[in-house]
Amino acid sequence: MRIDALDQRGVYSPLRRIMKLILRDKAGLFGVILFLFIVLTAVFAPQIAPHDPLQQNLRISRQPPAWQEGGDWTYPLGTDNLGRDMLSRIIYGTRVSLTVGFLGVLIASTLGLVLGMIAGYVGGRTDSFIMWITNLFLAIPYLLLVVVVASILGRSLVNVILIFGFTNAPLFVRITRGEVLRIRKSGYVESAISLGASQTRILFDHILPNLIGPLLTVATFEMSGMIFYEAGLGFLGLSVPPSIPSWGNMLSAGRQYIQFSPWIAAYPGLAIVFTSLSMNLLGDWLRDVLDPKIRRSA
Repeated sequence: MRIDALDQRGVYSPLRRIMKLILRDKAGLFGVILFLFIVLTAVFAPQIAPHDPLQQNLRISRQPPAWQEGGDWTYPLGTDNLGRDMLSRIIYGTRVSLTVGFLGVLIASTLGLVLGMIAGYVGGRTDSFIMWITNLFLAIPYLLLVVVVASILGRSLVNVILIFGFTNAPLFVRITRGEVLRIRKSGYVESAISLGASQTRILFDHILPNLIGPLLTVATFEMSGMIFYEAGLGFLGLSVPPSIPSWGNMLSAGRQYIQFSPWIAAYPGLAIVFTSLSMNLLGDWLRDVLDPKIRRSA
């Protein structure tokens, strides 16, 4: 009886709506589970990986997966051209991809949020200057910009994170500015202004909370894109150093053996596909959860 009463007062209703959306969206549920599995794999990589990902053994170079002729369950996914365990390298490569994606999105969204709020709320020449810089960066082909900057800065995990963080910031600036301009015209913001609320209170109490939903959804999709682009830089030899296991480096090393030892490139490629798939499904689910229209219909 008490639970029903609490639910009628709305205490448990947000949780119930989220649970309904999870159970109704099977693809979203699969994306959430898959993403959590990938995150846990990255966190507990030293405990999960059966071998040292950097240990070389040329005597078992290019050993096929365990279920193929000549394979051994000691190395379930086989070994690469230097005799390193493929499974262990894929597990540790998860850390690189998620680190680049998460920190890159964090930097890009933070910069975009600050500059977008300033541009949308202050307006005038400040808005024109910020959007001029933003449009200038957006006019440059993204992949070309990333490759050129990566070539100048050199191979480093920190450099890759900073490159994605700063080159993706203009997208968040434009989205944030548009949302701020829309929210400023809403009735509750105009009411707060007429009641004499300070600009700081309007920004942080009325505008900022309404930006989190759209930006979080965009950030999820952009994280998926960053994982793809990091793998592309690694394939071109512009990402992390060869001593760090990453899926892009593994793809680059395996391309010359694709005809005779396809597993060297195939399994890192599948890891990229499933990780990006989980992020896209998670993004779709977050959009459904955070969209007020969909929440009301659930």
